[in-house]
Formats: sequence, structure tokens, C-alpha cells
Amino acid sequence: MRKITMVQYGCGKMSAYTMRYALEKGLKIVGAFDINPDLIGKDISQIIGSDKKLNVKIEDAKEVGKFLQTHEVDVVVVTTTSIFAENYPIYEICARNGVNAISTCEEAFYAQNSNPKLAKKLDKIAKEHGCTICGSGYQDVFWGNLISVLAGATHKITKIKGQSSYNVEDYGISLARVHGAGLSLKEFEKQVAANDNISAEERQKLINEGKFSPSYMWNVNGWLSSKLGLHVIEQTQKCIPQIAKRNIESSTLGMTIKKGDCTGMSAVVTTTTKEGIVIESQCIGKVYDKDEFDCNDWTIEGEPSTRVVIERPSTVELTCATVINRIAELLCAEPGYTTTDKMCENFYKAKNIDKYIEFVGCDCGDCDGHCH
Repeated sequence: MRKITMVQYGCGKMSAYTMRYALEKGLKIVGAFDINPDLIGKDISQIIGSDKKLNVKIEDAKEVGKFLQTHEVDVVVVTTTSIFAENYPIYEICARNGVNAISTCEEAFYAQNSNPKLAKKLDKIAKEHGCTICGSGYQDVFWGNLISVLAGATHKITKIKGQSSYNVEDYGISLARVHGAGLSLKEFEKQVAANDNISAEERQKLINEGKFSPSYMWNVNGWLSSKLGLHVIEQTQKCIPQIAKRNIESSTLGMTIKKGDCTGMSAVVTTTTKEGIVIESQCIGKVYDKDEFDCNDWTIEGEPSTRVVIERPSTVELTCATVINRIAELLCAEPGYTTTDKMCENFYKAKNIDKYIEFVGCDCGDCDGHCH
């Protein structure tokens, strides 16, 4: 079997891992694109940190459509922003060219419950051109499949509670600002929290119009409900400021966050289902103080109750490894905007990705979809 060909779209920090992991898993990178003029023209070896020149130069993102029309590309890996609508143009370009795409965009994990209009549009185009578009990353394993697997060992569930934290310093200035880092409490209330102080009817109108700003857990709760076969009655979201207990330096923001100001926020999403199961999850993104660290903490309450805590996960690397491992499932999935709740659970790819293509999602009846 020939090597799987890949294009990298977005050549920032995350791509240093996705491209290296892809090469080490036997993929062939045939193109790379970015909007940053400082990156355009560089060989991708400079991004990866390789001494060996790889002879793939980063091109202007405006040229990606032409490239996909004239080159044989199996998959585009998108590592740009967290908002589905902001990434939609590249998704549609891929779909119209019949090229599969997988993204680290958090909202793309399950945009059906936050931007259904664009999700349906993308699904239609991808189906028409016989390709698959999906979102994956850290949440695919640690907020999604890990929880659904634990649920499979539970007799009766009453509530699922999750909490995950991350340092916005690791992801750049755009993410830090979205989380309200550096704002005063008054500014936070006006610029961040006010967006969720609305009625259910107002929120649904924003969702229908594609103007809603979901926290990461909004889409995770939707994914979990779908994966577990639950029917959502109501879902709410609330943003709570995280307060600096002392002055904290932020290299990303280039400022000192003063004691009493916001280091970031906690977004709490509560989902009520027809089955009586409540999913309450919160995502804490902030500039860390010196004694703070990433933590993923989930509890399934019921018979029996189970709690899993993962301290100091390597979130960036785990995100990128998940995306590259997921390419096998992506290439075997049904055409359309097909989210990973419709795919098999993530599993380790000990061999090159191409070795799994004909088997992942197998319906031979003699295996569990992992016959490798």
C-alpha cells in the first residue's frame, strides 16, 4: 500500500508535533500552509526542529484550494483556531475537493449542538464529494472515550461530573484573551460572562443563527450524550472568573496579572437528559500560578461510582498524537461531517497508519472493529 499523503494547514506550535508524529507513523507530508508571512517559505523541517531538510515549503494559506485540486492528498490536518465558524472555510475547501480533513478545533468535536446550520451544510457537501471531516484531539480521549468506556462498566448512572484544567500560556495569546485572562472582574463580567447571562430562548436563537460562543465542554456534553444514547432536554452554560491570589507574570500576554484580577475562567456546562442522567462538566483555562498544573478529573456517580484523576497530562502532545492516530478511523468513516462518537474508540497504532486502513471499522462480523 502506498503512503498516506497529508497536508498540514496551520504551521504553529501544534503542527511541530502533528507533522513529526505523522512522519514517524509513515505518512507523507506533501504540503503545508499558513497565513503568517514569517512562516511562508520556510521548510517544514524548521518547524519540526529537524536537522534534515524535508523539501516541503510552507505556502500561503490562500493557495490551499489550488493545491488540493492538483495534488493527490488523502488528508488535511487542521491546527488553527477553536471556533468552528472560523475554521469552516478550510473545511469546505477540503470537502469540495473530496479531501478528508481532521481538526484540533474544539468546537468541531461536536458542532451539531452549537452551530447546526454550518454542521449540516458541511455534512451535505462532504457527502456529495465522498470525503469525511471531523474534529479530534485531547477531548476525544480524555473527555469523551475515557468516560464512555467507564460508563460501560457501570450498572446505573445518575450523574457524570467532569473537570479539566489547562494553562492558557501554552496555547497563545488568542486563547488567553478569549478566557478573559488579564481582565478586571468588572471587565470580565462585561466582556465574557455577559454572553451567557441570557435565557434559553435567546441562547437557542444564537445557536440556530450560528452566533453562539460555546465553551469546550458544551460540545463535549453533546458528544457524550450522543455516544451514550442520551436525549438532551436542556443544556446551560455559565462562565466563572478565576481570580489571581497574588501578582502573576504572563509571558503570553506580556503583562503582570494583578492580585484580584482574572487569570482566566471556568466554563460550567450542565446537561439534563430524558433518561435522568445529568452531565455537569467544567473546563478551567487560566494563566497558572507557580504551584498549579493541568488536571483531568471525572466522576461517574451511580452503581458503582467511579472516579478517575489524571494529573499533569501532556495536553499538547496528547492532542496531536490523538489526531494522527485518528487518521485511520477518519479514512474509513462514512462520508460527511462525521464526528468521532460514530467511530470506534481510540486505540494505539503500533504500526504505520496505512497498515490499519482496511481494518478499522471492519464489519466482517469476526472482530470488534480493531482487527489488526
